[in-house]
Amino acid sequence: MIRCKPLLGSFVEISTEDVEHSLHAIEMAFTTIEQAQSIMGFHDPDSELSQINARSYLEPIHIHSWTDEVLAIAKEIHIKSQGIFNCGVGHRLVEAGLLPRHINLNAPSFGGIQDLEFIEPNLVQSQLPLCLDLGGIAKGYAVNKAVEILLANNIQSGSVNVGGDMRVFGNLTQDIQIRNPSKPHELIQIGKMKVGAIATSSLYFAKRDADAKSYIVNPLNHEHIEFSESYSVIASECVYADALTKVVSISGNTQHPCLSHFSAQAIKIPHTAIP
Repeated sequence: MIRCKPLLGSFVEISTEDVEHSLHAIEMAFTTIEQAQSIMGFHDPDSELSQINARSYLEPIHIHSWTDEVLAIAKEIHIKSQGIFNCGVGHRLVEAGLLPRHINLNAPSFGGIQDLEFIEPNLVQSQLPLCLDLGGIAKGYAVNKAVEILLANNIQSGSVNVGGDMRVFGNLTQDIQIRNPSKPHELIQIGKMKVGAIATSSLYFAKRDADAKSYIVNPLNHEHIEFSESYSVIASECVYADALTKVVSISGNTQHPCLSHFSAQAIKIPHTAIP
């Protein structure tokens, strides 16, 4: 059974082999993804993420356990990547017109994920104004939560795919295909996956004017970067695959040391790839 819905700024496709028990489980998985979006979405001015951005430097903010977990993972990857992964560049995307203007951009300086402190479980505060954008990690986390729901409802095998961030579970072996960066409507098969996750970062579907800036920002110098190839990361969980694609696409290093820390592997598909 395959079901698809527009969520997380993309299309969510959930596939299962167990037709008899799948429909209810799939609907619960979609609900879980919707909840993750409502909690951690940048576009919603009332989301927890927006509240962190608006007030965490003024007072402690109580957050959902999911948000707490995503922020903790983001901080860990920030450390292991030596700052290449940092979701505290949202203000640069707002300035470029790539994210809605929910915040006051007149702050003398914005901090990053490293400035967010965990006071106690599910309670955070920042020493500096923040403009966090979890778009580079929360999608992968939502995929993981959807898979958890499916497994908890006795779905033995299947997959959850959110705009190319995919996790496969159970006994089902799936072909893994990546778009050809030079011809994005063509697919290149890179292998098969039985259990695991893969995510891809690229710019080939970025719809923008010739003078518009890239939506990928290097946190080390705050410059918008351009690249014509694509970078994919394979990991055990989609939250890590999702976040680590930013590390390899920004650094251009498919052998970055933090990949081994998270038992992940990276693949670069050049713009001249031939399927």
